[in-house]
Amino acid sequence: MCSYAKLYCILTWTAFQVDSVSCYCKVDSGLKTVAEARKFVPGSKLCIQPDINPNAHKSKTSRRERTRIQPPLLPGLPDDLAIACLIRVPRAEHRKLRLVCKRWYRLLAGNFFYSLRKSYGMAEEWVYVIKRDRDGKISWNAFDPVYQIWQPLPPVPREYSGALGFGCAVLSGCHLYLFGGKDPLRGSMRRVIFYSARTNKWHRAPDMLRKRHFFGSCVINNCLYVAGGECEGIQRTLRSAEVYDPNKNRWSFISDMSTAMVPFIGVVYDGKWFLKGLGSHREVMSEAYDPETSTWTPISDGMVAGWRNPSISLDGRLYALDCWDGCKLRVYDEASDTWNKFIDSKLHLGSSHALEAAALVALNGKLCIVRNNMSVSLVDVSSPDKHVESNPHLWENIAGRGHLRTLVTNLWLSIAGRGGLKSHIVHCQVLQA
Repeated sequence: MCSYAKLYCILTWTAFQVDSVSCYCKVDSGLKTVAEARKFVPGSKLCIQPDINPNAHKSKTSRRERTRIQPPLLPGLPDDLAIACLIRVPRAEHRKLRLVCKRWYRLLAGNFFYSLRKSYGMAEEWVYVIKRDRDGKISWNAFDPVYQIWQPLPPVPREYSGALGFGCAVLSGCHLYLFGGKDPLRGSMRRVIFYSARTNKWHRAPDMLRKRHFFGSCVINNCLYVAGGECEGIQRTLRSAEVYDPNKNRWSFISDMSTAMVPFIGVVYDGKWFLKGLGSHREVMSEAYDPETSTWTPISDGMVAGWRNPSISLDGRLYALDCWDGCKLRVYDEASDTWNKFIDSKLHLGSSHALEAAALVALNGKLCIVRNNMSVSLVDVSSPDKHVESNPHLWENIAGRGHLRTLVTNLWLSIAGRGGLKSHIVHCQVLQA
């Protein structure tokens, strides 16, 4: 590791320098793990001088701590150069770097390290897939698009190993939250936990104000919104909505929805949160929430009429899938209030449940389609006028854990009864580190 780092130092000494006395904001300063903590105390705003600087963070109670000098991050190098080398290590190796020593772990768990990676264009995005197997158990995997391999992750905490109808969202780019849901034995939950891509651990966050499952959720301005859903009791379908602000570390109620709803699709588009679901009498209904005025408005325009799941808003445009296996895309035209055909890969896979496109997320500026068999497609939507036939780079099929099969193979498996769904995706998110 040292020789690898020193080589980078020689190449980057004149092009890059890091101020060793800079302020290091530690995202993990107040974190407690799920197993230990009853309450999460956020540390993202706590700004302290770390012990990477030998003269900083001295103890006031121990003479030994005051006189002790920290060893360098890398032997023979000043810490600023060591950091300049470490931020260049690929993300796939960060799990190993955290195990070297406590100082490396604290460095990789802090905001400073990843802010440098992001500012110099070295931050990497991974796709995190949460799926449910035939036995109802929850598991998850992370896909590294650089090496095109699935990376190991710590197990999902016990309270969510078999939960139903829970929410999933990303805050601050690197924290994946699981919240609410229904425990098979205890019923609806208010619990909130999150995984940090920087510490590679699960942590606790404050519980929601209401128990709920099968609800809608979204992130606007790095705040987590939830609305509607179900809960055991007389008023089973909910109208209530609430928001979590990670900076304040608390939940607050917002305006109730116009009517109670169990959402089955939602998206943030043009600064508003659009939800579509079933009302108390199982009628289809749609509403939009404006965070600036904190008001809900019923909607029935062409966008909602042709809206299908999954969908995503990217660079001000709203996209949705146009076929079962996600090999065609549609785009919403606000001027005509209609959905139009956008791009066709001409590589249709079949209609089995294993090949169903379960998620549509943004990955490195492209649309990423993830199917139940864990196959992944990347679509470049920046040039809508180009055709896939003459520009194959516009639509790339990445063979992850579930390799793409030919249409003939899929048809044969369906006829033979071997195309059954072993597991299906329930949530998919992208984390940056």
